[in-house]
Parts: sequence; structure tokens; C-alpha cells
Amino acid sequence: MEFSSVNTLCLDLISSAFQRCRLSEQICRLSVIINRSSSSRHPSVQISISDTGIGSCLKEFQDLKFSRGGIAENWDGMLRVNTTSISDTEIYIYQFSLKENGSSRRINRLPSFQKNGAKFSGTEVSLSFAQSLDILLADVRSFLQKMLILRIPNIAIQLVAEDCDVPGSRYEKVFLANKPMQSPILAPNLEHLKSGFEEYVLTHGNSLDSKCDSCFQSWEHFKVGSGRACCTETELVMEAVIIISDISKDNTACLRERGDKTEVLYFKDFSPAQSLNHL
Repeated sequence: MEFSSVNTLCLDLISSAFQRCRLSEQICRLSVIINRSSSSRHPSVQISISDTGIGSCLKEFQDLKFSRGGIAENWDGMLRVNTTSISDTEIYIYQFSLKENGSSRRINRLPSFQKNGAKFSGTEVSLSFAQSLDILLADVRSFLQKMLILRIPNIAIQLVAEDCDVPGSRYEKVFLANKPMQSPILAPNLEHLKSGFEEYVLTHGNSLDSKCDSCFQSWEHFKVGSGRACCTETELVMEAVIIISDISKDNTACLRERGDKTEVLYFKDFSPAQSLNHL
């Protein structure tokens, strides 16, 4: 996959970490840490994306492609990867540049760390580039909100952002995919998806922290439907949830936030692939 911006690359790296957690049979943590030092001569943002999932395969990083214009503009193209699988005795460390593409890409293996008999798995990917902290944080928050719609029950997500030179700028949020009073942890994916979409609508799709009680004072304002289709030849599965909400035209404050639109969210392989708004 080719990326035209560093922000898009970061979101894809978060998605990959999410998949490693989803495939694990254990309770997993996904952490996104964003730091910026605004007082330095050349301010830059450092982002670390770590997970306690199944461990990564180097091929997923070898296949990454990045437009040279984006690299020249605000990033040197360097990625650092720390990874280990449950059966490994070491934490392996790699460094490589996305300036090099395809078979010519060299992955440098750095000295590894012994696990000293400990049994754990996980991956951390880190990079540093010139970017606005606010813009990156907004993109990551929006992306995580869409990921949480899936309600994958074994993943907790931590998001931390801070300008190290600005007191009081620290932002921290922990998102639990399976909250109390929602679908059971062993429920089918479609039940989790339905629960996630219902909460997404309640929060207008633009807030991670609160719902609007003035819009939807009861579930009578919702019409919810769901379904599942399978293709036996390709083994592809598609699951869909449709929610129709009835908002009073007198509630102008909420109409300003939502507008009179239909929003379509599309996930491919448990990752946000598309978001469309239609009048």
C-alpha cells in the first residue's frame, strides 16, 4: 500500500496494531503516544504505536510504500520496529527507511534484548516527523472512534498526547471496547458492531466522551436493522448495520452538529476504509 502523507501512514500502523491484538486470544493493550517539543530549533512530533498482540511479520513493513514528495517535505522516512512473539526468547529491533522501496529496501537489525524467560508478545513502531500536534491528534482520535465501533472485546486502547514544553497540555484517554451493559464479550461480531453503531449515533459521531440526551431521549427515535451475507466460493463475509434516527426539526443545536445527512461507514478487514456523507 502506498501512502501520500505521514498522518495516513500513522493511521495504517495503528490499524495493523489493532489487527495483531484482534488475532490474539489474550486481553490486549494498544497504546498511541504522541509527543512534541515546541521549543526546539526544529520542532517535530514523535509517535509511538505499541501493542501486546501476536507480534509482527517483517513482510508487512517491507510492503509499505511512501511517496518521495511526502518524505522530502516533513519526514526522513525512518521507521523503528521492536517486536517479539510469544515463543521468542528475544525482543528484536529493526530500523529501515521507506525511501527505499520493494526488494531494494534494507532492514537493519539492531542488537536485541533477552526476555529472560518471560512469556509475552507485542510490537512497537516509532517515527519522528514535522507536523502539527493538534492535527495529528484530531486525526488519531477520529480514527480510533471508528475503530471502537467494531467493539472488538479483547482490546483496550490508550491515547496520550503532550507538548513537553507546554505545562498542562497533556491529553490522555483510555477506551475500553467492551463497556458494561453492552453485548457480552463472547457475542458474535455483528452484535458488537450493532452496539458500537448505536453508541456512535448517540454521540453524533463527533464526540468520544458524551452523548446527546436532547436528541434521543428514548430508543423510540431509533430504527435498527442488521444482517450478514456469506459467499461460499470466496469465503468472504459481509456484515451490515443500518440505523435510522428521527431528530426533531425544532432541535436546531443538534441539527447544526449533524446536519440533515446520511453517513455511511465502511470497514474492510476490521479497519475503517471509507466514510461518506450524502445529502
